[in-house]
Amino acid sequence: MSVDSFSSHRHDDAVRLDPRRAAIIVIDMVNEFCKPGGAMVLPGYETLVAPQLAVIEAARAAGVPVIWVHDSHRPGMRREREWLKRTPHCLDGSWGPEIIEDLGARDDEIHVIKRRYSAFFQTDLDLTLKDMQVDQLVIFGVVTNICVRSTVHDAFFQGYEVVVPSDCCAATGPREQESSLYDIATHFGVVSDSADVVAALRDGTSLQPAEVAA
Repeated sequence: MSVDSFSSHRHDDAVRLDPRRAAIIVIDMVNEFCKPGGAMVLPGYETLVAPQLAVIEAARAAGVPVIWVHDSHRPGMRREREWLKRTPHCLDGSWGPEIIEDLGARDDEIHVIKRRYSAFFQTDLDLTLKDMQVDQLVIFGVVTNICVRSTVHDAFFQGYEVVVPSDCCAATGPREQESSLYDIATHFGVVSDSADVVAALRDGTSLQPAEVAA
């Protein structure tokens, strides 16, 4: 039996994004994780900006809401769960949790504060999406194998149709990127790329699942 014979039993159906049902979820594209001086900087964030902006601008043109997710933590907690495993970061009210200027986040767009890896965990994101009658999510940001992946899992568990454009995400390393995208494509959603997502939002074309290496 091959190592991946279990995962081979999967469906790779095309997805058609409906602007009336879709939203863009941008995960943790914040100063702390992207800019020099941040507590946990992921090298090479710059490569994500152009494809992310292409998707964001296509979404705005199509009337699809863009939701910005900020990792942010209160000082003085006796037991901040993320800090049990990660260095202290993204303190409330500091420069760290702010969205990087490169992406042009707007004040009149929806901003969600999270204190755990998943954007759904004890936030009002699910309630907000239900009030907007949204059930299709394009999710991207940093990092693929932690906060993006956790958010994708929770979105799937709560019944959302999930698309992840691979060139709009970065992980802590190549192995983690490949493994996370493969697992997302196999178990939780559709992995595509920014060009196909833009075309789907602009022209209504179907998103064909990308080939993702095991």
